[in-house]
Amino acid sequence: MTLKDKVAIVTGASRGIGEAIARKFCQEGASVMLCSRSESLSDESGNAKSAQADISNKADVEALVDLTLKEFDRVDILVNNAGITRDTLFMRMKDEDWDAVLQTNLTGTAYCMRAVIRSMMRQRSGRIINISSVVGVAGNAGQANYAASKAGIIGLTKSVAKEAGSRGITVNAITPGFITTDMTEKISEADQQKMLEMIPAGSFGTPEDVAELLCFWRQMPPDTLQGKPSKLTAVCLCK
Repeated sequence: MTLKDKVAIVTGASRGIGEAIARKFCQEGASVMLCSRSESLSDESGNAKSAQADISNKADVEALVDLTLKEFDRVDILVNNAGITRDTLFMRMKDEDWDAVLQTNLTGTAYCMRAVIRSMMRQRSGRIINISSVVGVAGNAGQANYAASKAGIIGLTKSVAKEAGSRGITVNAITPGFITTDMTEKISEADQQKMLEMIPAGSFGTPEDVAELLCFWRQMPPDTLQGKPSKLTAVCLCK
């Protein structure tokens, strides 16, 4: 078990990518705090506990981390996966739709990182893994707010990686392409076909694909970065 005795927080763990990551971490022996905005979650392996928290709310995030430290005494891994979409053309986008997506996806990620990093620095070890999106690199019509939030996560990741690398903390971003989740099921079949034609593998990715990649980054030793965490702060999962 590669994650035995490790403690992880996974946000957005009720479905899709977050659920797959949490399940994989439990299978690998980690103790996991499952975070969801609206659901109480459970794990059949008995490795997990759950907490309801809205990451766009700073007080909720601080309470989530405090609970994790109370239950498990430490936080070794933070996975910032929670996110929302409110898609529409930019010229029609309401201020509240822009604000909600940026507050949850970008500011919520920052809240979570800031809440755990002090304890990680005291440990002189930690893994922060942020789920961005290929949309944050390439953009996408109808998703200006979502693309801006995911691009912001990449910049945030690179900056904090430079600050925290000397303390044994790695900070990385993963930018998945089209992954089959409840969120992507809302996309029309015609648009899905267009996306499929651009993927060399000829198939969409799955939440389990992302979960496997998370375990790879978790195990990356700090000395691999050779004092330059910015060189390994982002990876694109193209499938």
